[in-house]
Amino acid sequence: MDAGIVSYGAYVPRYRITPGEIGRVWGADGDSIGQGLNVLRKSVPAPDEDTITISTEALRTALVRGGIDPQQIGAVYVGSESHPYAVKPTATVVAQAVGATPHMTAADFEFACKAGTAAVQTCLGLVGAGMVRYAVAIGTDTSQGAPGDALEYSASAGGAAFVVGREKVICRVLRTLSYTTDTPDFWRREGQRYPSHSGRFTGEPAYFRHVTECARALFDAAGTAPKDYAHVVFHQPNGKFPQRVGKQLGFSDAQMRYGLVTPYVGNTYSGASLLGLANVLDHAGPGERVLVVGYGSGAGSDAFDLETTDEIARFERNHGKPVQYYLDHGVEIPYAVYAKFRGKIHMAED
Repeated sequence: MDAGIVSYGAYVPRYRITPGEIGRVWGADGDSIGQGLNVLRKSVPAPDEDTITISTEALRTALVRGGIDPQQIGAVYVGSESHPYAVKPTATVVAQAVGATPHMTAADFEFACKAGTAAVQTCLGLVGAGMVRYAVAIGTDTSQGAPGDALEYSASAGGAAFVVGREKVICRVLRTLSYTTDTPDFWRREGQRYPSHSGRFTGEPAYFRHVTECARALFDAAGTAPKDYAHVVFHQPNGKFPQRVGKQLGFSDAQMRYGLVTPYVGNTYSGASLLGLANVLDHAGPGERVLVVGYGSGAGSDAFDLETTDEIARFERNHGKPVQYYLDHGVEIPYAVYAKFRGKIHMAED
Protein backbone atom coordinates (compact mmCIF):
# COMPACT_ATOMS: atom_id res chain seq x y z
CA MET A 1 0.00 0.00 0.00
CA ASP A 2 1.14 3.57 -0.64
CA ALA A 3 0.23 4.71 2.88
CA GLY A 4 1.79 3.69 6.18
CA ILE A 5 2.44 4.75 9.77
CA VAL A 6 4.67 7.82 9.99
CA SER A 7 4.32 8.50 13.72
CA TYR A 8 2.50 7.41 16.85
CA GLY A 9 2.01 8.24 20.53
CA ALA A 10 0.30 6.72 23.56
CA TYR A 11 -1.10 7.78 26.90
CA VAL A 12 -2.41 5.90 29.96
CA PRO A 13 -3.73 7.60 33.13
CA ARG A 14 -1.46 7.31 36.16
CA TYR A 15 -3.89 5.82 38.69
CA ARG A 16 -4.20 2.04 39.21
CA ILE A 17 -6.42 -0.36 41.12
CA THR A 18 -5.79 -4.09 41.61
CA PRO A 19 -8.28 -6.96 41.24
CA GLY A 20 -7.58 -7.83 44.88
CA GLU A 21 -8.82 -4.41 46.02
CA ILE A 22 -11.96 -4.68 43.89
CA GLY A 23 -12.69 -8.18 45.17
CA ARG A 24 -12.17 -7.09 48.78
CA VAL A 25 -15.11 -4.71 48.51
CA TRP A 26 -17.44 -7.24 46.85
CA GLY A 27 -16.54 -10.23 49.01
CA ALA A 28 -14.81 -12.03 46.16
CA ASP A 29 -11.34 -13.47 45.76
CA GLY A 30 -10.09 -10.69 43.55
CA ASP A 31 -6.55 -12.04 43.41
CA SER A 32 -7.80 -15.33 41.96
CA ILE A 33 -10.02 -13.47 39.50
CA GLY A 34 -7.07 -11.36 38.45
CA GLN A 35 -4.91 -14.45 37.96
CA GLY A 36 -7.67 -16.07 35.91
CA LEU A 37 -7.87 -13.00 33.68
CA ASN A 38 -4.11 -12.39 33.76
CA VAL A 39 -4.71 -8.81 34.91
CA LEU A 40 -2.41 -7.54 37.65
CA ARG A 41 -3.86 -4.03 37.82
CA LYS A 42 -5.84 -1.64 35.69
CA SER A 43 -5.61 2.05 34.92
CA VAL A 44 -8.18 4.51 36.27
CA PRO A 45 -8.76 7.96 34.74
CA ALA A 46 -8.67 10.96 37.07
CA PRO A 47 -11.86 13.05 37.37
CA ASP A 48 -10.50 15.53 34.80
CA GLU A 49 -9.56 12.85 32.24
CA ASP A 50 -11.71 11.41 29.47
CA THR A 51 -11.32 10.16 25.90
CA ILE A 52 -10.72 13.72 24.71
CA THR A 53 -7.80 14.40 27.04
CA ILE A 54 -6.30 10.93 26.49
CA SER A 55 -6.56 11.33 22.71
CA THR A 56 -5.01 14.79 22.83
CA GLU A 57 -2.03 13.68 24.91
CA ALA A 58 -1.36 10.69 22.64
CA LEU A 59 -1.65 12.78 19.47
CA ARG A 60 0.58 15.57 20.78
CA THR A 61 3.31 13.00 21.40
CA ALA A 62 2.85 11.61 17.88
CA LEU A 63 3.10 15.05 16.27
CA VAL A 64 6.28 15.96 18.16
CA ARG A 65 7.92 12.61 17.42
CA GLY A 66 7.15 12.85 13.73
CA GLY A 67 7.90 16.57 13.41
CA ILE A 68 4.48 16.97 11.80
CA ASP A 69 2.80 20.33 11.25
CA PRO A 70 -0.79 19.95 12.54
CA GLN A 71 -2.01 22.14 9.67
CA GLN A 72 -0.94 19.37 7.27
CA ILE A 73 -3.42 16.93 8.86
CA GLY A 74 -6.45 16.40 6.64
CA ALA A 75 -8.46 14.03 8.83
CA VAL A 76 -8.82 13.11 12.51
CA TYR A 77 -10.85 10.06 13.52
CA VAL A 78 -11.34 9.01 17.13
CA GLY A 79 -12.54 5.47 17.78
CA SER A 80 -14.11 4.85 21.19
CA GLU A 81 -17.14 3.45 22.97
CA SER A 82 -16.92 6.03 25.75
CA HIS A 83 -17.15 9.37 23.96
CA PRO A 84 -17.93 12.13 26.49
CA TYR A 85 -20.93 13.33 24.49
CA ALA A 86 -23.77 11.39 22.91
CA VAL A 87 -24.22 14.29 20.46
CA LYS A 88 -21.01 16.27 19.89
CA PRO A 89 -17.88 14.82 18.35
CA THR A 90 -14.73 14.02 20.26
CA ALA A 91 -12.60 14.37 17.13
CA THR A 92 -13.26 18.09 16.60
CA VAL A 93 -12.14 18.95 20.13
CA VAL A 94 -8.96 16.90 19.75
CA ALA A 95 -8.23 18.40 16.33
CA GLN A 96 -8.60 21.95 17.61
CA ALA A 97 -6.55 21.22 20.75
CA VAL A 98 -3.54 20.21 18.62
CA GLY A 99 -4.01 23.00 16.07
CA ALA A 100 -5.22 20.94 13.11
CA THR A 101 -8.46 22.84 12.42
CA PRO A 102 -10.20 24.19 10.36
CA HIS A 103 -9.26 22.84 6.91
CA MET A 104 -9.74 19.15 7.66
CA THR A 105 -12.42 16.54 8.23
CA ALA A 106 -13.21 14.80 11.51
CA ALA A 107 -15.49 12.10 12.83
CA ASP A 108 -16.01 9.75 15.76
CA PHE A 109 -15.91 5.99 15.14
CA GLU A 110 -17.80 3.35 17.09
CA PHE A 111 -17.43 -0.42 16.83
CA ALA A 112 -16.85 -1.54 20.40
CA CYS A 113 -13.14 -2.37 20.83
CA LYS A 114 -12.14 -2.17 17.17
CA ALA A 115 -13.20 1.40 16.50
CA GLY A 116 -9.54 2.42 16.54
CA THR A 117 -8.41 -0.15 13.97
CA ALA A 118 -11.39 0.75 11.77
CA ALA A 119 -10.19 4.35 11.90
CA VAL A 120 -6.73 3.23 10.80
CA GLN A 121 -8.21 1.50 7.75
CA THR A 122 -10.13 4.65 6.82
CA CYS A 123 -6.99 6.76 7.14
CA LEU A 124 -5.09 4.36 4.88
CA GLY A 125 -7.76 4.80 2.21
CA LEU A 126 -7.76 8.60 2.38
CA VAL A 127 -3.98 8.93 2.29
CA GLY A 128 -3.56 6.19 -0.29
CA ALA A 129 -6.06 7.91 -2.58
CA GLY A 130 -4.17 11.20 -2.28
CA MET A 131 -7.11 13.02 -0.68
CA VAL A 132 -5.09 14.15 2.36
CA ARG A 133 -1.40 14.38 3.23
CA TYR A 134 -1.75 13.06 6.78
CA ALA A 135 -4.64 11.37 8.54
CA VAL A 136 -4.90 10.55 12.24
CA ALA A 137 -6.48 7.45 13.75
CA ILE A 138 -6.95 7.27 17.51
CA GLY A 139 -8.20 4.37 19.61
CA THR A 140 -9.10 5.35 23.16
CA ASP A 141 -11.52 4.54 25.96
CA THR A 142 -12.37 5.15 29.59
CA SER A 143 -14.21 1.83 29.69
CA GLN A 144 -16.57 0.90 32.48
CA GLY A 145 -17.90 -2.18 34.19
CA ALA A 146 -20.87 -2.35 36.54
CA PRO A 147 -19.93 -2.53 40.25
CA GLY A 148 -19.10 -6.13 41.13
CA ASP A 149 -19.40 -7.33 37.53
CA ALA A 150 -16.60 -9.37 35.93
CA LEU A 151 -15.84 -6.43 33.62
CA GLU A 152 -14.95 -4.23 36.56
CA TYR A 153 -11.77 -6.23 37.14
CA SER A 154 -10.33 -5.36 33.74
CA ALA A 155 -12.14 -2.35 32.16
CA SER A 156 -9.63 0.51 32.18
CA ALA A 157 -8.51 3.67 30.35
CA GLY A 158 -5.86 4.62 27.81
CA GLY A 159 -5.26 5.17 24.14
CA ALA A 160 -2.89 5.52 21.21
CA ALA A 161 -2.74 7.82 18.20
CA PHE A 162 -1.30 6.92 14.79
CA VAL A 163 -0.46 9.34 12.00
CA VAL A 164 -0.82 7.82 8.55
CA GLY A 165 1.04 9.29 5.58
CA ARG A 166 3.34 8.49 2.66
CA GLU A 167 6.50 10.38 3.69
CA LYS A 168 9.12 8.96 6.06
CA VAL A 169 7.01 5.88 6.74
CA ILE A 170 8.30 3.97 9.77
CA CYS A 171 5.95 1.02 9.33
CA ARG A 172 4.54 -0.06 5.97
CA VAL A 173 1.04 -1.51 5.74
CA LEU A 174 1.43 -4.46 3.38
CA ARG A 175 -2.17 -5.62 3.62
CA THR A 176 -5.33 -5.23 5.70
CA LEU A 177 -8.61 -7.12 5.71
CA SER A 178 -11.58 -7.72 8.01
CA TYR A 179 -13.99 -10.43 9.18
CA THR A 180 -17.42 -9.24 10.33
CA THR A 181 -20.69 -10.84 11.52
CA ASP A 182 -23.72 -9.93 13.61
CA THR A 183 -22.73 -11.63 16.86
CA PRO A 184 -24.36 -9.97 19.92
CA ASP A 185 -21.79 -10.71 22.61
CA PHE A 186 -21.54 -7.25 24.22
CA TRP A 187 -23.79 -4.18 24.07
CA ARG A 188 -25.05 -1.06 25.80
CA ARG A 189 -28.27 0.68 24.81
CA GLU A 190 -28.64 4.45 24.84
CA GLY A 191 -29.18 5.67 28.38
CA GLN A 192 -27.78 2.57 30.07
CA ARG A 193 -24.97 3.34 32.49
CA TYR A 194 -23.02 0.11 32.03
CA PRO A 195 -22.59 -2.39 29.19
CA SER A 196 -24.05 -5.89 29.21
CA HIS A 197 -22.33 -9.04 28.00
CA SER A 198 -23.07 -12.67 27.27
CA GLY A 199 -20.59 -14.21 29.71
CA ARG A 200 -18.52 -17.01 28.23
CA PHE A 201 -20.28 -16.48 24.90
CA THR A 202 -18.03 -13.44 24.46
CA GLY A 203 -15.12 -15.85 24.02
CA GLU A 204 -16.62 -18.47 21.74
CA PRO A 205 -18.08 -17.93 19.14
CA ALA A 206 -17.32 -14.21 19.41
CA TYR A 207 -13.68 -13.30 20.12
CA PHE A 208 -11.91 -16.53 19.19
CA ARG A 209 -13.87 -17.20 16.02
CA HIS A 210 -13.43 -13.70 14.61
CA VAL A 211 -9.76 -13.29 15.53
CA THR A 212 -8.70 -16.71 14.23
CA GLU A 213 -10.76 -16.48 11.03
CA CYS A 214 -9.46 -12.99 10.29
CA ALA A 215 -5.83 -13.95 10.97
CA ARG A 216 -6.07 -17.07 8.80
CA ALA A 217 -7.68 -15.09 5.98
CA LEU A 218 -4.76 -12.67 6.08
CA PHE A 219 -2.25 -15.53 6.06
CA ASP A 220 -3.95 -16.92 2.95
CA ALA A 221 -4.09 -13.53 1.21
CA ALA A 222 -0.48 -12.61 2.06
CA GLY A 223 1.00 -16.09 1.67
CA THR A 224 2.45 -15.92 5.18
CA ALA A 225 2.56 -18.06 8.31
CA PRO A 226 3.09 -17.23 12.00
CA LYS A 227 6.84 -17.89 11.69
CA ASP A 228 7.13 -14.94 9.28
CA TYR A 229 6.31 -12.38 11.98
CA ALA A 230 8.66 -10.99 14.60
CA HIS A 231 5.76 -9.58 16.62
CA VAL A 232 2.04 -10.17 16.95
CA VAL A 233 -0.64 -8.05 18.60
CA PHE A 234 -4.13 -9.32 19.34
CA HIS A 235 -7.00 -7.45 20.91
CA GLN A 236 -6.86 -8.11 24.63
CA PRO A 237 -10.11 -7.94 26.63
CA ASN A 238 -8.00 -9.60 29.32
CA GLY A 239 -4.52 -11.10 29.45
CA LYS A 240 -5.64 -14.70 28.83
CA PHE A 241 -7.56 -14.44 25.55
CA PRO A 242 -4.68 -13.12 23.39
CA GLN A 243 -2.29 -15.72 24.83
CA ARG A 244 -4.76 -18.50 24.09
CA VAL A 245 -5.53 -17.36 20.54
CA GLY A 246 -1.83 -16.85 19.89
CA LYS A 247 -1.08 -20.44 20.86
CA GLN A 248 -3.99 -21.68 18.73
CA LEU A 249 -2.54 -19.91 15.70
CA GLY A 250 1.03 -21.05 16.37
CA PHE A 251 2.74 -17.97 17.82
CA SER A 252 5.37 -18.13 20.55
CA ASP A 253 5.56 -16.19 23.80
CA ALA A 254 8.50 -14.25 22.37
CA GLN A 255 6.41 -13.07 19.41
CA MET A 256 3.60 -11.95 21.74
CA ARG A 257 5.88 -10.34 24.34
CA TYR A 258 5.64 -6.65 23.46
CA GLY A 259 2.11 -6.71 22.08
CA LEU A 260 0.56 -7.85 25.37
CA VAL A 261 -0.12 -4.82 27.60
CA THR A 262 -3.44 -5.62 29.31
CA PRO A 263 -1.94 -7.47 32.30
CA TYR A 264 -0.35 -4.20 33.42
CA VAL A 265 -2.95 -1.54 32.57
CA GLY A 266 -6.19 -3.48 32.00
CA ASN A 267 -8.44 -3.56 28.95
CA THR A 268 -8.43 -0.14 27.32
CA TYR A 269 -11.04 -1.34 24.79
CA SER A 270 -10.57 0.68 21.57
CA GLY A 271 -7.04 1.49 22.67
CA ALA A 272 -5.98 -2.07 23.55
CA SER A 273 -4.60 -3.43 20.27
CA LEU A 274 -3.24 0.01 19.28
CA LEU A 275 -1.42 0.35 22.61
CA GLY A 276 0.05 -3.08 21.95
CA LEU A 277 1.19 -1.97 18.50
CA ALA A 278 2.69 1.21 19.96
CA ASN A 279 4.68 -0.89 22.43
CA VAL A 280 5.90 -3.13 19.61
CA LEU A 281 7.04 -0.11 17.60
CA ASP A 282 8.81 1.22 20.71
CA HIS A 283 11.01 -1.90 20.63
CA ALA A 284 11.14 -2.89 16.94
CA GLY A 285 14.06 -2.48 14.59
CA PRO A 286 14.04 -2.11 10.79
CA GLY A 287 12.68 -4.90 8.62
CA GLU A 288 10.54 -6.59 11.28
CA ARG A 289 7.17 -8.02 10.26
CA VAL A 290 4.22 -7.35 12.59
CA LEU A 291 0.76 -8.91 12.64
CA VAL A 292 -2.07 -6.98 14.33
CA VAL A 293 -5.55 -8.45 14.74
CA GLY A 294 -8.10 -6.26 16.50
CA TYR A 295 -11.53 -7.30 17.69
CA GLY A 296 -14.75 -5.46 18.43
CA SER A 297 -17.89 -6.94 19.94
CA GLY A 298 -20.93 -6.99 17.78
CA ALA A 299 -18.74 -8.36 16.06
CA GLY A 300 -15.70 -8.00 13.84
CA SER A 301 -11.94 -8.21 13.48
CA ASP A 302 -9.47 -6.11 11.49
CA ALA A 303 -6.09 -7.62 10.58
CA PHE A 304 -2.95 -5.79 9.45
CA ASP A 305 0.23 -7.17 7.90
CA LEU A 306 2.92 -4.59 8.73
CA GLU A 307 6.65 -4.23 8.22
CA THR A 308 8.97 -1.70 9.82
CA THR A 309 11.30 0.31 7.58
CA ASP A 310 14.78 1.78 7.93
CA GLU A 311 13.09 5.05 9.00
CA ILE A 312 12.22 3.56 12.39
CA ALA A 313 15.89 3.59 13.35
CA ARG A 314 15.89 7.39 12.91
CA PHE A 315 12.47 7.94 14.45
CA GLU A 316 12.44 10.12 17.58
CA ARG A 317 11.01 7.57 20.01
CA ASN A 318 12.61 9.42 22.94
CA HIS A 319 10.08 12.25 22.70
CA GLY A 320 7.24 11.53 25.12
CA LYS A 321 6.86 8.52 27.35
CA PRO A 322 7.17 5.04 25.82
CA VAL A 323 4.39 2.54 26.48
CA GLN A 324 6.69 0.59 28.80
CA TYR A 325 6.73 3.56 31.17
CA TYR A 326 2.96 3.26 31.61
CA LEU A 327 3.23 -0.50 32.11
CA ASP A 328 5.84 -0.09 34.85
CA HIS A 329 4.50 2.95 36.69
CA GLY A 330 1.30 4.03 38.39
CA VAL A 331 -0.19 5.13 41.69
CA GLU A 332 -2.45 2.59 43.37
CA ILE A 333 -5.71 3.85 44.88
CA PRO A 334 -8.32 2.22 47.15
CA TYR A 335 -11.78 1.28 45.91
CA ALA A 336 -13.42 4.31 47.56
CA VAL A 337 -11.25 6.72 45.56
CA TYR A 338 -11.77 4.64 42.41
CA ALA A 339 -15.56 4.75 42.91
CA LYS A 340 -15.41 8.52 43.37
CA PHE A 341 -13.25 9.02 40.27
CA ARG A 342 -15.52 6.85 38.13
CA GLY A 343 -18.81 8.28 39.44
CA LYS A 344 -20.05 4.94 40.70
CA ILE A 345 -21.92 6.45 43.65
CA HIS A 346 -25.31 7.90 42.68
CA MET A 347 -27.61 9.66 45.13
CA ALA A 348 -31.31 8.81 45.00
CA GLU A 349 -33.51 11.66 43.78
CA ASP A 350 -35.95 13.23 46.21
